Amino acid sequence: MAATGSTTAGESAFYVTTPIYYVNDAPHLGHAYTTVAGDVLTRWHRQRGEKVWYLTGTDEHGQKIMRTAEANGVTPQQWCDKLVEEAWKPLWSHLSIANDDFIRTTEPRHTKRVQEFVQDLYDKGEIYRGGYEGPYCVGCEEYKSPGDLLEGDLCPVHKRQVEWLKEENYFFRLSDYGPRLLEFYESNPDFIQPASARNEVLQFVRQGLQDLSISRSTFDWGIPIPWDPKHVIYVWIDALLNYATAVGYGSDQIKFDATWPANVHLVGKDILRFHAVIWPAMLMANGLPLPGRVFANGWLMVGGEKMSKSNLTGISPRQLTDHFGVDAYRYYFLRAIPFGQDGSFSWEDFSARYTSELANDFGNLASRVAAMVGKYFDGVLPEAGNSGTAPEAVASGPAEQAIADGLAEATARADTLIGDNLDFAGGIAAIFDFVKQVNGYLTEQAPWKVAKDESPEGRARLATILYTAAESLRAIAVLLNPVMPATCAKLWASLGAEPHLGPLADQRVADVARWGRLPAGAHVTKGEILFPRLNDPKS
Repeated sequence: MAATGSTTAGESAFYVTTPIYYVNDAPHLGHAYTTVAGDVLTRWHRQRGEKVWYLTGTDEHGQKIMRTAEANGVTPQQWCDKLVEEAWKPLWSHLSIANDDFIRTTEPRHTKRVQEFVQDLYDKGEIYRGGYEGPYCVGCEEYKSPGDLLEGDLCPVHKRQVEWLKEENYFFRLSDYGPRLLEFYESNPDFIQPASARNEVLQFVRQGLQDLSISRSTFDWGIPIPWDPKHVIYVWIDALLNYATAVGYGSDQIKFDATWPANVHLVGKDILRFHAVIWPAMLMANGLPLPGRVFANGWLMVGGEKMSKSNLTGISPRQLTDHFGVDAYRYYFLRAIPFGQDGSFSWEDFSARYTSELANDFGNLASRVAAMVGKYFDGVLPEAGNSGTAPEAVASGPAEQAIADGLAEATARADTLIGDNLDFAGGIAAIFDFVKQVNGYLTEQAPWKVAKDESPEGRARLATILYTAAESLRAIAVLLNPVMPATCAKLWASLGAEPHLGPLADQRVADVARWGRLPAGAHVTKGEILFPRLNDPKS
C-alpha cells in the first residue's frame, strides 16, 4: 500500500516491523496473522496522534529460494519478482495493511548497506575465516546442533531430515557477546516478550554461545562478501539488517535518526533466537542502539501442526475473506487467539464469533439505533433530554452516566492492552464489553416502548436514550477502527459524524471518552448491513 506516514528531522517515529517473509511460496494465515497484528498496533498508535512507521517486506536470498526457483524453471530473481508482485503485495492490500514501506532484500538500497555493515565488522576484527561441518536445515536456513534434532535427524520445525554440510565459512564472534546480552536482558526485562519467550532465550544464552557462520560458499544466490566474493552472506545476517537499511542506515542519516531503533519487532517464535540473540549482538558489535522490544507470537495450528506450506496445513487467507469478509478476518484472529500463544484455527469458532459478536452484538446495535433515529426523529439525531417541542431539557439520569463511565473504562483498558501490552484479545474484549453494555442499556430502556408516550417528557426521554446509543456508537467506531477500518468507516458515515467531527482517521484515542462529541442534528442513516448473514460454504 502507499505510505501513510512520514518522518522528518527532530521527530521520533513509533517504529514497528514484521519479519520479512521468505518468498519460497505464497503467504498463508500465519504470515497474515503477524502482519495484521502489526497493522492494528500501528493504526492504534496513529490514533494516539503519534508519528508511526510500519515496515514489512520479503526475504529473497538463500538456498531454499534458489532450489524452489530451479524446480519451477526460473531464476531466483524471477521467482521472487513473481511471488512478491502477484501474491504478497496484493494480499497485504486486500487485508487493508497500511504499511509505510515494503523492503525487498534484493533491492540495491539493502544489498549495498549489508555489504558495508559486514565490512565494518570485518575491519573491527569481529569476523574471521574458518570452516564448519554439521547438520543443516534448508527450510530454516540454519545449522542445527545435534541436540536440536528429533529422532531420525529431523528438524524440529519442519519435521524433515536435515542435510550434512561441510564448507569454508566466515564467522562472527557471537560467543564474545553472551555476557553483554545477559546484562542487557537484565537491564531491559521487557525486551523479550512474552515471558515464556524471554525464559527460553535466557536459558539458551546461559548455556554459552558459539561463533556464528555468516557466509556460504556452496551456492551463490545471496549478497557477495565484499572482501571475498566467492562467499555470499548468510541469509539471516542479510535478512535481519532490513530493519535498519529500510529506514536509511548508511544512506539517509536524518531518516535513520528519526526512526531507529525499532520500538517493536514482531516475530514468530521459531525465529526468536535470531532476533533476540544474533540481532542485538550484531548491533552491539557495530555500536548501534538496540530495539525496544522483540515480541514473539505463537503458531497458528491446524490439526496440531504448525501452519505452513511445507506441512500442507497452509490455508489461504482469501479462502476466509471470501466467506467472512476482510474486517471479520482481521477481527477474528486477534480476538480469538491471545497474542504470544499458540492457537488453533477453527472454522466453527470463526462462524460462531461472527454471528454472536459481530453480527448480533455489534452490527445489530448499529442497525437498531439508526433505524430508531430514522423512525422516531426522521433521521436527525436528537439532543439528549430535549423533546423537540418543550423548551426545557430533561437531564440524563444514572443509566446514561453508567454508559459514559463504561466508555471511559473501556477506552482506558483498550489503550493500555492494545497500545502498550500488545494484548489484542484483551483490548478487543474490553471494547466489546462496552458494546454489550450499550445493548443492555437499550434492552432495559426499551425506547420502542418509550416512543408510545407522546408527551414532552416521553419524547425527551426517547431523545436521551437514542442520543446515548448513537454517541456510544461514535466511540465504538473510533475504538474498533484499527481492527476493522472498512466497517467502522461505514458506521462513521451512518452516524453522519464526518461533517461535524472530521474523518474517522483523524480521531484520537484521547478524545474517545469525551462524552457528547457527536452533535445533535447529525443526519443518521441506516446504511448497508455491517455483517451480513453468512452463506453455508457447503451449499
